[in-house]
Amino acid sequence: MIRTVSFRHFSSFGAAAVLAAAVLAGPAPGSARAGEVVAPGPSAIGNYLAGRHAQAEHDLPAAVTFLKAALRELPDAPDLLRRTFILMVIEGRIADALPLAKRLLKKRPKAPIANLTLAAEALREGDPKALAARLKRQPENGINGFTRPVLEAWSLAAGKKTDAALKALKPLDGNAGSQGLYNLHLALVLDFAGRKKDAEAAYRKIAKSENGLSFRLAQHMGHFLERQGRADEARAVYEQYVEENLGSKLLDVAFQRLKAKVKPKRLITGARDGAAEALFNIANSLRQQRARETALVLGRLALYLKPAFPVAQVMVADILEDDQRYAEANVIYEAIDPASPFRVSADLRRANNLNELKQTEPAVKLLKDLAQRRPTDPEPMSTLGTLLRRHERWTEAIEAYSGAIERVGTIEKRHWRMLYSRGIVLERAKRWAEAERDFLKALEFEPDQPYVLNYLGYSWVDQGVHLERALEMIHKAVKLRPRDGYIIDSLGWVYYRLGKYKKAALELERAVEIRPQDPVINDHLGDAYWRVGRKLEARYQWQRSLSLDPTDEVAAEVKKKLEQGLPPAKPLGKPDAAASPAPDKT
Repeated sequence: MIRTVSFRHFSSFGAAAVLAAAVLAGPAPGSARAGEVVAPGPSAIGNYLAGRHAQAEHDLPAAVTFLKAALRELPDAPDLLRRTFILMVIEGRIADALPLAKRLLKKRPKAPIANLTLAAEALREGDPKALAARLKRQPENGINGFTRPVLEAWSLAAGKKTDAALKALKPLDGNAGSQGLYNLHLALVLDFAGRKKDAEAAYRKIAKSENGLSFRLAQHMGHFLERQGRADEARAVYEQYVEENLGSKLLDVAFQRLKAKVKPKRLITGARDGAAEALFNIANSLRQQRARETALVLGRLALYLKPAFPVAQVMVADILEDDQRYAEANVIYEAIDPASPFRVSADLRRANNLNELKQTEPAVKLLKDLAQRRPTDPEPMSTLGTLLRRHERWTEAIEAYSGAIERVGTIEKRHWRMLYSRGIVLERAKRWAEAERDFLKALEFEPDQPYVLNYLGYSWVDQGVHLERALEMIHKAVKLRPRDGYIIDSLGWVYYRLGKYKKAALELERAVEIRPQDPVINDHLGDAYWRVGRKLEARYQWQRSLSLDPTDEVAAEVKKKLEQGLPPAKPLGKPDAAASPAPDKT
């Protein structure tokens, strides 16, 4: 993991000086998010603290600006130098980071990321001697223990020294943490060298050892078979991936290529491509282990070596999204080649990010344009439906979901979510008969789906119908999701509507413990407390509900209860199965 910088270089400053310096640093970090330019102040410590704050707020452009200014005044502070260098790499400013890497290595010759960055520069410049020198200086443990063998192997492979390249990979073999990396790059190096029989055996071995094909393996292996003129075998590989990942469009380009009988170009044409692949593989693994900062560093270096690398572009943009850096993520998504199989998913993510940036209409337009370009693909319409649902544009959302379902054609089990989503917006639009049909159809496909069980059961209780089955369904949902506050709230509300107020209070207390910030659940608990005579606690819960930013409708009801209390109880009474015919056949 990448360590954080220490404050020890500034320990001679008193608390008052630190506070004053922070004020002198310049405008508040974060303003750059709105497109404003941040300006550093005259104080080194102030700029340093402002940079640290900007980094904590995920405003990395501002963080780099402030830390660079601090570094100009304190050029010999190694931790400051290291942090500024790392942030530049994270921002993808590799050209600016290279001089800092060289300065850092004079102070810390074993600095892993600095060594790796300069090795990437040597690869990019096609300088195998410089690369060999850089790799020789790298430590053999930590992150370099993974990167050094693959970078060396690809440099040797590009120099037609295949046996030496295979030997360079050997340190990765036999280690559980690096075995997958070794297996893949063994196959790729053999493929690159034209050793077809050995390459195929290596690809087949990976496919046999994995629990299903990864996209990258399917792509590499399929490309290999296509280049050998074995289109049917390549198609079988692609079809296996699609069967294991229903709904995936990532191999659409490959199927189109097979149909046109056009052989693909090599995915790896030299040392830069091979090294970029390796850095992406390691970064993706680190990301899955939640080492996001290091993953982003390696992802940026992969793109430094191979800028048009869609799978790495998606990963880097996805990490930026995790930090709510939606505009920066969209710049990367938009740079992905329109012909890439990743461009569709990138545009879908771009629309969601525009929505997060309060640019709802551009997001809607992007999705409509994408739907028009892909007239048989349901995903743009489904994504549009979800976006419109968030803005309570129920009628438009219904149209979008209906369009997605129409494009599907024959509805199958895997489409239950579309039915569920359309059911929600139909219910909110007060078109209950249609909503109920969608929920029931979704349950036919997924009878144990807790969210459908909960939504339909709650709706029935709210309407006072099918009470026995509703109670059974919500009990089942709670059993399936015992830590879901919303589902437990539904169970409590069923008991409340049936007049079982003590049971209701117990369940609603559980729900509030899990979801303490939800205004509706707190309101429900207040109602239950009132019915069991705990009126002071009821008023407390209602007041708390008002403090949690409820909708106008909920707020109005809560205020009325605070003024007047609850009217006499009118429980629905005991559920009567005979009075409520089973609705699953409607």
